[in-house]
Amino acid sequence: MTGLPRFPDRDLTGYGRDRPDPNWPGGAKLAVNIVLNYEEGAENNILDGDAHSEHIVCEGAVSQPVIGGRDLLVESIYEYGSRVGVWNIFDEFASRGAPLTVYAVGLALKKNPAVGAAIRENGFDCVSHGWRWIDYAKVPEKIEREHIRLCIETIRETTGERPVGWYTGRASLNTRRLVVEEGGFLYDSDAYNDDLPYFVEVDGKRHLILCHNFDTNDTNFNRAPGTFTADEYFAYLKSSIDYFRDRKKPGFLTIALHARVIGRPGRMAAIQKLLDYVQGLDDVWLARRNDIARHWLEQQG
Repeated sequence: MTGLPRFPDRDLTGYGRDRPDPNWPGGAKLAVNIVLNYEEGAENNILDGDAHSEHIVCEGAVSQPVIGGRDLLVESIYEYGSRVGVWNIFDEFASRGAPLTVYAVGLALKKNPAVGAAIRENGFDCVSHGWRWIDYAKVPEKIEREHIRLCIETIRETTGERPVGWYTGRASLNTRRLVVEEGGFLYDSDAYNDDLPYFVEVDGKRHLILCHNFDTNDTNFNRAPGTFTADEYFAYLKSSIDYFRDRKKPGFLTIALHARVIGRPGRMAAIQKLLDYVQGLDDVWLARRNDIARHWLEQQG
């Protein structure tokens, strides 16, 4: 052994202690993006040609899919998100004039185009969340490339704008390369490894990463032991925000929601409390994801 092993596909160092100043607007210490994952109707279902039913991010502690069959319980839970939850969330943000980002799965918008129209009408921004809400790890590259095209096309048709951000969630080893190859995206968010945006090189091209967050995700309501009450969830979100404010550490934070999860009446109070809190702070920039990306590209690009 002549030296330490090399790990060319991993960056375990990042910014280290030499973190850049984001110069967030208004001198803010933290940029916060609240994002709604809209996936309902695009999840695993044999009606759409899948081999099994969906089994993640839903009530009832569902742990195993139904192979070759339907799970009507899970289907109904997902349908709550598209029938009720999404409108509860949209109404709350629209009534306050608060910015919201929607991670939209293409097939979900195709099946419920009224959601795309509402994104446009309310001035929310829309990030591509894949054509299907499935695991792309074993999807052939040719099919994934076509799914990227279908998602772009559907978001453009339903919202009136071409998406410039990408987040698969259950990405393949090919996803980022295919997104950069497509050529129309400013950034992707299939990473969880930093509190600030950063650049990577993909096939010789500089590409921006805006990390996603799982710890501030409302899916904690569906995990064990997880979160049970709206107050518990809000308390964690507030602690995350205050860490940056109190310690004067510059940062970027994603708070991720799901229509079928946070859209339930007993949980909407968490969002109301969050917006009450954040909209009253002068050192936090609450912004759409595309606006954060464009600011970083202008300041750091």
